[in-house]
Amino acid sequence: MPLLVLAPSVHIIAEDGGLRADDKFLSGLQRHAEMWDGPMRILLRVDSAPLPFSRLVTEADFPGELRLLRADEPIRAGHLAGADVLLASGDSHDQMDLAPLCAATGTRLVYAVEYTLPTRLRTALMDPQRGPLRRLRSAAWVLGQERRRRRALGAAAGLQFNGYPAHGAYRALDPGGCLYFDGRMSRAMMATEDEMMDRAARLRAGGPIRLIASGRLEPMKGAQDLVPAARAMRKAGVDFTLDIFGAGTLAPAIAAAIAGGDVGDRVRLHPPVDFQTGLVPRMRRDADIFLSCHRQGDPSCSYLEAMGCGLAVIGTANEMWRPMAADTQAGWVLPMGRPGAVADCMAQLAARRDRIAAAGRHALDFARAHDFEQEFARRMEHLAAIARRPAFSGRGAASRHPAGAPEGSSRP
Repeated sequence: MPLLVLAPSVHIIAEDGGLRADDKFLSGLQRHAEMWDGPMRILLRVDSAPLPFSRLVTEADFPGELRLLRADEPIRAGHLAGADVLLASGDSHDQMDLAPLCAATGTRLVYAVEYTLPTRLRTALMDPQRGPLRRLRSAAWVLGQERRRRRALGAAAGLQFNGYPAHGAYRALDPGGCLYFDGRMSRAMMATEDEMMDRAARLRAGGPIRLIASGRLEPMKGAQDLVPAARAMRKAGVDFTLDIFGAGTLAPAIAAAIAGGDVGDRVRLHPPVDFQTGLVPRMRRDADIFLSCHRQGDPSCSYLEAMGCGLAVIGTANEMWRPMAADTQAGWVLPMGRPGAVADCMAQLAARRDRIAAAGRHALDFARAHDFEQEFARRMEHLAAIARRPAFSGRGAASRHPAGAPEGSSRP
């Protein structure tokens, strides 16, 4: 049976004699194990950077052989011993030189990529931990890395694209690559028909339109726009509530703005809660619209997860939500950094509440077609097809699809 090696971008923390790992990564890892027909090896770097949504685990919790690397330790031949496929991160700058190693070990190299150059530049220029000069230097470094990244992706045996932005930016390097939508919503976790009917009935009956926002409270996520949007809605006379779930560098400022402003009776800030037992039930039963003010165009699983709860989405015109909204008719696209636009949109929706229910129905339909199980099955089928091809030859894209070999799955 083929051996799959995973080298994700996420790290792990050594803590209190155990290990702290990212919740979403652990969920995905379990799904990899269930759907891969063979053994797995997981390469994880040990670092001290915080993992906001995480839990303590032991090595026994990992469904495969776990190998821990130092933060600055490169992947070596020994890590790939016996490997048929290496699924590496196309977003990690320290994984851009793996093609020669894979050629030497007979390993087929596949990169999963989600960020694009505009998103990386925007992230560098909005880093709250750095001053203006360091931000510019970071942006210059990002530009210099892009040519290296494109060479690396072009030399791989296959590519997997997480979301519309990466697919649009890099699909020319692998036209047969696998487009997928990352998320944690299984079909069983999604909104029920009774919940959809209850939401529609409540919207018809009147009362506040219930908005919810969740995720990292950081500048690149547009968290600084949430309270100004609430103030604009109040000024416009919109009847609403807004519940914000998350943590990040902007959390103290958001809490202070809520406490010291005129929206304390409408806006509530909550700490992060467990996704499956806390956030999902809240979105399914106690919300009508998911509000996303993202300034960056990362694929953000938040869209698909909110849609799986039957929520319409108000989002900004970034590289992910703009095409997703056009494809799904699941919500509305607003200019970035314009909290007043949220108020204008909400005022219109308050007069036509049936549009909220209709968009929520479109959202749920799309999420059902791209649930956790189906997206992982598509990815595993793509990797299995690559594992059946001749070993990596170092010839890049030209050797990806030899005569008679199946190409990777793309979005239906």
